[in-house]
Amino acid sequence: MVKKEDLLSTIDKEYLPSHIAIIMDGNGRWAEEKGQERLYGHFHGVESVRNIVEGAAELGIGYLTLYAFSTENWDRPRQEVDGLMGLLVDTIRKEVPILNKNNIRLHVIGDMNMLPAFALEELQEALHLTEGNTGLNLIMALSYSSRWELVNAVKNIGLDVKAGLIDPDQINADTLQQYLSTSKFPDPELMIRTSGEYRISNFLLYQLAYAELYFTNTRWPDFRKENLYEAIVDFQKRERRFGKTGHQIQEGTDVA
Repeated sequence: MVKKEDLLSTIDKEYLPSHIAIIMDGNGRWAEEKGQERLYGHFHGVESVRNIVEGAAELGIGYLTLYAFSTENWDRPRQEVDGLMGLLVDTIRKEVPILNKNNIRLHVIGDMNMLPAFALEELQEALHLTEGNTGLNLIMALSYSSRWELVNAVKNIGLDVKAGLIDPDQINADTLQQYLSTSKFPDPELMIRTSGEYRISNFLLYQLAYAELYFTNTRWPDFRKENLYEAIVDFQKRERRFGKTGHQIQEGTDVA
């Protein structure tokens, strides 16, 4: 692997993705490969979260979304789910002072009604304690799935149509975006998935429409700043066309 310092020097600080989303995959497999229980991998994955959050903040990334727990994860063995909830609470309690020290604001997206009361209480306190920070926006996707989010948005749009607050004929893509849990954030420009899987796994399906996708075989507990830098360097080599031709992008024109 190229040295971290060398990678950092190749990053164009004027062309950073404003929003990076990461599917933090491979904790369980990493642990099993070491002959340990799956929770062992989740505990070590917390260090990767710290390292990547720090790296994103140092670069000046505006938004970082981490897929921490999906709605499907509730179907995992009870012992693993209970351990993850305990780890979540313990981590939040320890990390809030560090977030405040580094001017990082915490946000959460997902179905919070599914979280146990003790975890929800800790989470709400952390959101309150960091709400005045103006640096990196750290968005944790907890008990989240994109299909849940889209269904929830459609239900709420339907309720507002029924109440006469929305004209059905005026509904467009912008309307739907305003009802998503990510309505306050720009769409991700770069999505990273660790551990060698090539799936989006029900993560930000609407928001990733034009994101650049980056897949790495590195398990999440081994993912560090240099891995993040590699993904950003790869991103900066790509031509983002948004449905246009390369010629249109180079010429700055809207028609072929």
